Amino acid sequence: MLEKLALALVYAARRHRRCFQGHPINVLTGYKLKNVLGKPEFSGRLPMWAIELGEHAIEYKPRPAIKDQVWSLFTDGASSGEGSGVGLILVNPEGHEFTYAIKLDFKSTNNEAKYEAFLASLWIAKKLGAKHLEARGDSMLIAGQINWTYEAKNDVMASYLSQAKDLILQFLSCKVIHIKRSENKSADALSKLASTNFEHFAKDIRVEVLDRPSVRNIRCWSYKQVLNPG
Repeated sequence: MLEKLALALVYAARRHRRCFQGHPINVLTGYKLKNVLGKPEFSGRLPMWAIELGEHAIEYKPRPAIKDQVWSLFTDGASSGEGSGVGLILVNPEGHEFTYAIKLDFKSTNNEAKYEAFLASLWIAKKLGAKHLEARGDSMLIAGQINWTYEAKNDVMASYLSQAKDLILQFLSCKVIHIKRSENKSADALSKLASTNFEHFAKDIRVEVLDRPSVRNIRCWSYKQVLNPG
């Protein structure tokens, strides 16, 4: 195995010689390739490859654990009399959050909205360059169908499941985890916001945060008023 890895590195150095000569090269590997290439007692082609690779500024580093490269996805979908929407939260390995609320401009059931949320999160994660995913949602149906414990019992669900599996294959790994609704509050809130009909609102909606009550001791005042209404 080590000889094959060394040969692959030699081929890469030859093919991209200008790049190897002009830039420092980091080789991420879980094998002790540096130790093997640095030992003169090895016979065969390894010593020659070591001399050839020694012309370049190559640094061998351990490959990061997959856990350090995983994106976390939180998704939810909501359908109501006003409309349907999905909420997505994507967290990259550095902890940066990407938050989306998407209104669905077509009729959908609650399960369909939840699948739309899941598919949208996969599309966005792919666009952002994610390779390893842990997708969390409160839909037991989706988690069960993706993990082969539930069957898709109608054509619509079968189509959603097929599309989801096609997208999942484009990642190196994707783990789908069912969580409680109480653990998915942020995505749930976004999906409900997106499903709301805003036609009766003004176009510009400003959201601000108050860090203290507008009236001091408001709880104490309310209590006294109940006891002494006069």
